[in-house]
Amino acid sequence: MGTKTGYLFDPVFLKHDHEGHVECAGRLECVMTGLENSGILSSLERIPGHEATIEELSLVHSLQMIDHIREISENGFGYFDADTYSTKFSFPAASVAAGGSADLALAVANGEIKNGFALVRPPGHHATPARPMGFCLFNNIALAAKILREKRKIHRIAIIDIDVHHGNGTQAVFDADPGLLFISTHQYPFYPGTGSIGQTGKGNAEGTKINLPLTDRAGDHSFDLLYREIIYPAVIRFNPEIILVSAGFDAHWQDPIAQLGLSLSGYANITRQLADLAGHCCRGKIAFFLEGGYNLNVLEHGVSNTFKILCGRNDIIDPAGVSPFPEPDLKEYVAKLKILHKL
Repeated sequence: MGTKTGYLFDPVFLKHDHEGHVECAGRLECVMTGLENSGILSSLERIPGHEATIEELSLVHSLQMIDHIREISENGFGYFDADTYSTKFSFPAASVAAGGSADLALAVANGEIKNGFALVRPPGHHATPARPMGFCLFNNIALAAKILREKRKIHRIAIIDIDVHHGNGTQAVFDADPGLLFISTHQYPFYPGTGSIGQTGKGNAEGTKINLPLTDRAGDHSFDLLYREIIYPAVIRFNPEIILVSAGFDAHWQDPIAQLGLSLSGYANITRQLADLAGHCCRGKIAFFLEGGYNLNVLEHGVSNTFKILCGRNDIIDPAGVSPFPEPDLKEYVAKLKILHKL
């Protein structure tokens, strides 16, 4: 078994960039600079990532979608929707993000590293089987799960989405898959408008999709309650062989495009609980995949704190402190969720 925490990064991720857009290369530049300046980077093991093949991408996405993304990218610049852009570097960047995410997941599953974090751009959890959207081109975490199935025959996979937005693309890929537990905490109603509590999976997968929509300002106490009462017991019951995490840092109270109330300490607590769950269920096998987060200071420290915890350290940094806004009372909501999901 590997003893180091791994990370995935490729300079091509910085070439997917559009001036003035909130999902920009500066997000990952600040993350890498923070890791290097703090001395964390030298203690990690870098996982080289490959460019996903068309055959691999088609495990998640339609050939028509793949061809469309490649065509727009080759033309130099374009928009898939009002939020989602492409440059001449976007197809290769997105392909390496997807293929590299699979490589990191395999390295964790194979025991080459003890855990890891894929520092990728563009993000992925909004990308559906047929459509790029919400800043996302290919669904990185979904492809990682599909490759784990194909190459490692791992049948029980848990995906926990902690981005402020619902991971609609990831749920769409696995909505009828009973071997994939999907849990999402997200602001609601908010982009993309999906993720109500009634979306619990289709057919034989009914009950394996747990959506936990949250009102504005839900923060550290709210998330701690949800993890203790809903998420922790649900994951234990499912007993996954590996845990994958869509790690968005835009649920922080200072994020400029959302209104939830997590602090960096709250994020660190979530990371500890997820790592503890992985220790209980799957010998510590857990991999994180970068999604959103648009306050650069929060993003830098949030990623660094995550790596510290994955490495067994507790010296987290939280310069902003806790949210100054009062949180909603979730006791009745949590009681309703426990009945719905039989927890």
